[in-house]
Amino acid sequence: MTTRIVAGLVENNRLSGDLQEFPENVDATNGLIEVPADNLCEFICEAIATHVSRASKVEAAGVAMPGYVHHGVLLDSPNLPQMKGARAAENIRANLLRRGIDIVVRVFNDADAVAAGIAATRGQMDRSVRVWTIGNGIGFGRYPWTEGPWEGGHMVVTLDPKENYCGCGGRGHLEGILGHRAMRLRFLDMEPDEVFAAAKKGDRRCREFVELSHRALAAATASQIHLEGPGRFYYTGRDIQRLDILLLRQYLYEMVKMSPLQSYTAEIIPEDPSLAVIGAGITAAIADKSNGNS
Repeated sequence: MTTRIVAGLVENNRLSGDLQEFPENVDATNGLIEVPADNLCEFICEAIATHVSRASKVEAAGVAMPGYVHHGVLLDSPNLPQMKGARAAENIRANLLRRGIDIVVRVFNDADAVAAGIAATRGQMDRSVRVWTIGNGIGFGRYPWTEGPWEGGHMVVTLDPKENYCGCGGRGHLEGILGHRAMRLRFLDMEPDEVFAAAKKGDRRCREFVELSHRALAAATASQIHLEGPGRFYYTGRDIQRLDILLLRQYLYEMVKMSPLQSYTAEIIPEDPSLAVIGAGITAAIADKSNGNS
């Protein structure tokens, strides 16, 4: 959601109709990062209202946003700083009520929504799914959803004090290495795609960075394996084409040596905005039913 808002109607764990983008004239360079919080809320409500008008009945609206979400409040969001502290669910619901739309609104971390979308579309809703989303920032999502920060992109993967490119201001973070914004700060003379292209041509500085970025992602994944156990790990997002899955697996093999923890899988999924939309929708519906609503 840092570059655009994508919305759709979800029925029976699948999209019903096409996705739509809001707003249509978003700045391709800065995306939504400079859109005031009130305007962003208005765009979200416009997207929800558009799809509510197409359906005979809507159980709930799920909104996936980058950052630390707790009970509908965006406690922090380095990639949408204007939303820090926003009572997102409450504000969106109030705005919808003014439009005459009375539905439950749930707000989730965007990577968690992607994990739920992967579980739903792959028939894996009976098992654990973990996903890394690679884009302007780095997200870590898990399904089934569990209360907690789960800010995996801010996991410390290096003790080098010079690694201070993360948008949150912390040092040594995965997002400070692999995030698009962080790469632009690191290579002021090159765009991230140019860095990876130059690495393939043998540029030493770029090749060393590509190795560093893959080691960092492997370290973050290995830490999750050592904390929560092995299982399925997926990698997706806007910049997923830069990831070399064979190199990542090589580094994972070097980092995870306890035999009971080696039954993990690592798989790339091409970017698909529908995954987050589906995941946000079904997670909102599940949360609504668990609270006793029909």
